[in-house]
Amino acid sequence: MFQIRNSLPRIALGLLAALSLAQVALADDDGGDRGRRVPLLPKYKQECAACHTAYPAGMLPAASWQRIMGNLSKHYGADASLDPATVKELSGWLGANAGTYKRVREEPPQDRITRSAWFIRKHDEVSAASWKLPAVKSAANCAACHTQADKGDFNEHNVRIPR
Repeated sequence: MFQIRNSLPRIALGLLAALSLAQVALADDDGGDRGRRVPLLPKYKQECAACHTAYPAGMLPAASWQRIMGNLSKHYGADASLDPATVKELSGWLGANAGTYKRVREEPPQDRITRSAWFIRKHDEVSAASWKLPAVKSAANCAACHTQADKGDFNEHNVRIPR
């Protein structure tokens, strides 16, 4: 009995360490939704979702977000300029929550989520015709098919491709 009582703190520490490792593995998972989900910063959602899906920060690496935020006057063909304080706030949040796990370590061409290897792999079964549907228009329109995209949930069980 004496040995068990003395071992309890070590057992508890071991369990805590195992749980911590499990959380790290979850954040590094290549399984999309199973990775960490960070609630959207309200200011980010307000500014970015006014024009398009407020993509979760974890969908791009920090270097991509840095380039995007540094060139808002030419944001994919539009002027999305913001005041310096807002740029600083959003850039800090995006950098702190950027993807670091396996699937988003790469910097996709033109820093476009839709041109990243993981995006292409996850959408390989979507036909070219589906991307051209009037309700979809482009691969960047996540909310057209991902019914919970506004909540940062891209689980394939919630996908409904419009007709």
